[in-house]
Amino acid sequence: MQFNQNTTPVKVNVTSEIGRLNAVLLHRPGPEIERMTPSNAHEALYSDILSKNIVDNEYKWFCGVLEKVTKVFYVSDILEKLLDDESLRSSLVRQSCTAENCDFLIDEMMAQDSKTIARELIEGFPYRPSKDPERFAQRRFTLRPLYNLFFTRDASSSVFDRVLINSMSFDVRKRENLIYKAIFQHFFGAEVINAQEWDASARTEGGDVQIGRSNLLCIGEGIRTNAKGIEFLANTFRDREKFNIIVQQLPHQPDSFIHLDMVYTFLDRDRCMMYEPMLRKTNEFAGKSTTRIEIDGGKIKYHDCKNMLEALKQAGVEMEPVFCGGDDLWNQQREQWHSGANFFALAPGKIIGYRRNTNTINALDRAGFSVLNAEDVAVGRVSIDDYSRCVVTFAASELPRAGGGARCMTMPINRDEL
Repeated sequence: MQFNQNTTPVKVNVTSEIGRLNAVLLHRPGPEIERMTPSNAHEALYSDILSKNIVDNEYKWFCGVLEKVTKVFYVSDILEKLLDDESLRSSLVRQSCTAENCDFLIDEMMAQDSKTIARELIEGFPYRPSKDPERFAQRRFTLRPLYNLFFTRDASSSVFDRVLINSMSFDVRKRENLIYKAIFQHFFGAEVINAQEWDASARTEGGDVQIGRSNLLCIGEGIRTNAKGIEFLANTFRDREKFNIIVQQLPHQPDSFIHLDMVYTFLDRDRCMMYEPMLRKTNEFAGKSTTRIEIDGGKIKYHDCKNMLEALKQAGVEMEPVFCGGDDLWNQQREQWHSGANFFALAPGKIIGYRRNTNTINALDRAGFSVLNAEDVAVGRVSIDDYSRCVVTFAASELPRAGGGARCMTMPINRDEL
């Protein structure tokens, strides 16, 4: 099997959002993203349907930058390799089919080669008239495609030396959990944790989980991550000393506020990207609370905070914000809608994000981040190592319509310690 990069697994270790990236997990958007129609897009958690030809060109430069600066693993490559193991193949196929009430496919899928099974688990198993039960006819797929798989952040999260297999809020994404659990347990050899195994009502998603420092988590509480999921994380780390969890409540509407990383991301040791209404508690964030959970050797205390920056300061981390969309509320709202706050750090002060959010990029420029083109970085004309702070921008008109940005499309596996 040909892999895109080194197939040797690395140790899971992520103790911040900004430490130099050593390894990341990606998934190139495949045919699954074109298996939506206007009638099923909402079920697939999209507000629009995408053109794969345009997505392919946009994603090429995004992953090209990552392949230039770090080790990149791809979901489909690892999955195909894992399916060579008969026991794991049986487990994944059976659990996937049982979850979607199509057990009649198990024997047929099990008889196929690993590459075919991996493709069907990701792209879906097409409905066959007169052969498969008619109840699957309307959606055209007996085993549904994983429309959202290229958002590798959501279903799993590297949390220090473990991987949180997130308890997804929507059934259409639950097969992703099975795949990521197999990948991190059996390929990377990582310890995995799951909130739903602790409490069936607990929900967490990776876009809501940010590692501020080795003793700090920032969590969004909204439509995807709930209070019970946050309670699980507090219990998971309750034996640590001087550990903090900052919880920011998020609006449930509109869809652009689904995760914390749509309104807040870390950029550098002392810089963050923020949607200003969240800081000021205006507009959609009026009345949305910020809480600091203080953990120290089994004791847990809750502190109400004015906003995220105050909570971070209380936890020993002082941040200067750059505002998504700049200083104008109109531009802030427009650019937040298309993931203007959603940046991914390649190293401290070296980030990547959408070029289309021009007011946000201009704000970063004024804050001392040199603006680089992804095309130049990917082919080696420019190196991020030549800059103390920089933002690598890649052109995207189609990818933002899927409802996520650079952080959403990346699952870091290993970073340098700060």
